[in-house]
Amino acid sequence: MASSDINIERELKALPLETTTLLGAADSGRVVSRWLIGILLVLVAIMFLPWQQNVQGDGNVTALSPADRPQQLQSRIDGRIEAWFVSEGQFVKKGDSIVRISEIKEEYLNPNVLPLTQQQQSAKQSAIEEKLNKAAALSQLIERLEQQRDFKLQQTANKVLQYQAEVRQATLEDSVARDQLRRRERLFRDSLGLVSVNDLQTFQIRVQSAAAKLVEKQQMLAITQTDLQSIPAEYGEKIAKSRSDRAATLAEVSEGRSDVAKLKDKVGSLTLRNSFYVIEAPQDGYVVRATRAGQGEIVKAGEPIVSIQPARPRKAVELYVKPMDVALLKPGRHVRVFFDGWPALQISGWPQVAVGTFGAQVAVIDQFPSADGRFRVLLVPDTTHDEDWPAQLRLGTGAEGWAMLDNVTVGWELWRQLNGFPLSIKPGDALSGDEVAGGKGKDGGGKK
Repeated sequence: MASSDINIERELKALPLETTTLLGAADSGRVVSRWLIGILLVLVAIMFLPWQQNVQGDGNVTALSPADRPQQLQSRIDGRIEAWFVSEGQFVKKGDSIVRISEIKEEYLNPNVLPLTQQQQSAKQSAIEEKLNKAAALSQLIERLEQQRDFKLQQTANKVLQYQAEVRQATLEDSVARDQLRRRERLFRDSLGLVSVNDLQTFQIRVQSAAAKLVEKQQMLAITQTDLQSIPAEYGEKIAKSRSDRAATLAEVSEGRSDVAKLKDKVGSLTLRNSFYVIEAPQDGYVVRATRAGQGEIVKAGEPIVSIQPARPRKAVELYVKPMDVALLKPGRHVRVFFDGWPALQISGWPQVAVGTFGAQVAVIDQFPSADGRFRVLLVPDTTHDEDWPAQLRLGTGAEGWAMLDNVTVGWELWRQLNGFPLSIKPGDALSGDEVAGGKGKDGGGKK
């Protein structure tokens, strides 16, 4: 220290100033030490305070049933918007008309395409009935031809028997005539004058007549036998032709029935398509948002036109938790939640001082994580010891939740957080995968 500085300090001490007296008497180091010791003691005391471990997650309000969640109404056909029957925010009942669209496809532009198709179906059905009548007539014709064939065969067979008998008779007469002629010739030679030439010629004529008659009967028998053999071929050709015509007619009937089936399918499709021109509300709800505005806009099949929010959804909270914590949750475990827009004071480790939170319990835990790697947990209201959730809650409202677990000290919790240790778990707290999927736990819920 320089000599000038020492002289200045001596002069200051020699002056009768109260400030210099205080500066010399103050012990600032001791005061600071006491404050530090006090703060340290408080921190140590806080480390031994009880702390309730919890599984935290955030999410939003949704509907427990998929049918109660907002849904988009799509156009099932390509078309053009003709008229709107509702406005955004309007309440609609199930079956109310929302929007009407018209056709843009060329094959459906004719408004009479359905009745014309029905007429084609009726005409095709009439043609099938006529062809069936023709097939029935051909069947009757075939039956009559078969009866005629059998009758003709029987008739011709009888003629054959008749001619066979006549041939035998003519043969006998021819034999008798020849025998008589031989005797007359012998008498004419042996006894001259006893038999005249006229008698001999008469018997010769008889023989010739008998021979001619025999030949005639034989020819008629041969002709009749030939007819008997040709009858099956003659009628067989007619019957075969009739059967061929009947088969062709039945084939046309089958083709006609196939065409009728196609026309029926087309009529059904057209009838169903006509019901697509007006989009109706699938259930009671509110028109949330129209994705297409005005009239005349073209929409494609499957393109959303308007969104509907069901009127009375059963509300739930979908909470997303870390994979390390999901094993500690099970259906029925009590959870504390608070919602965006509702004032709340929540200290996760000290639930006794919570204000503005609502009770909930775990209903469903997903089996696989979402896109961000966290697991979704569905919570439903638990009004056993708490009031019901606010009626003003809307789907999509943000929410946060805490599932309460074991009681530990604040120091242990800080040590766990700093080292990344998992939460404490008691035997039986975690469930198997099947139980986590949605079944109730054995004790029906977790401990608070």
